[in-house]
Amino acid sequence: MGTSSFIYPSWKSLVYSSAYPEHPLTEYALQFPMVEIDRWFWSLGKDSAGLPDPDTVAEYHESTPDEFRFITKCPNALTLKINPHTGAKNRFFLSHNLMEEYLASLEPLTAKIGMHMLQFGYLNRSMFLTDRQFLSAVRVFRSSVPDYIPLGVEIRNPGYLSYSFFSALREMNISPVLLSGYWMPDVVETIGRYQEAFSPVMVLRLHGENRSDIEEATGNRWDRIVFDRSTDIARIGSTLQELSQEHQIYVAVNNHFEGSAPLSIMRLRQAMGDSVW
Repeated sequence: MGTSSFIYPSWKSLVYSSAYPEHPLTEYALQFPMVEIDRWFWSLGKDSAGLPDPDTVAEYHESTPDEFRFITKCPNALTLKINPHTGAKNRFFLSHNLMEEYLASLEPLTAKIGMHMLQFGYLNRSMFLTDRQFLSAVRVFRSSVPDYIPLGVEIRNPGYLSYSFFSALREMNISPVLLSGYWMPDVVETIGRYQEAFSPVMVLRLHGENRSDIEEATGNRWDRIVFDRSTDIARIGSTLQELSQEHQIYVAVNNHFEGSAPLSIMRLRQAMGDSVW
């Protein structure tokens, strides 16, 4: 269990010794065994796709112990079918070559990456007529990625969620990335309905429903609970305890879930009574 991103000045005293610590990830890793990295997600330009900076990759490796884990959001150049900068077809969409370059750029971190997540936005019918068509495209992409590379898929299409969808991901050795928030169905209900079809490794991302509301309430200061989700935390904690008997689970908590990701994690840990998380 860890947070989504990790550099927030308002986490002083919660996570860090100062608002701007010299080695934030080193201090972060003293409290949390995992972090979600999204800084490499925003990669797509008008006709280019950025890759991780080698110095940053090296710093992340040097700042964390061997047992620490990263879950990374793959470049959005891989998951946007239409380039928002041009309105034209994105030539990097599910590109085997770009994925190969991306993985090569992260080579120093390879042993510490628990999951590479492909985050897709809402896929309308002009992009894919059916979930089967989408899965077919993902299957071709997966065939070009070495089987030992941990790959996960997140979607924002509630209508795609089904036993057959998750079974297809499992057959492709792709982990489900379940999202709590962004108007997706209740994540506990989704797990209860389809967990028998899930892959052995999975990711749960805890976000809030409306970013603007919580940003207004917090003033972008993330050191207190402003939206109390105690009932959700109790339900999620109980579900995680059950799931962990048969699955390895990465849980990434966003500040937008309640107002402070570190405090939400503390509350989840208390609800579960399990220091392993």
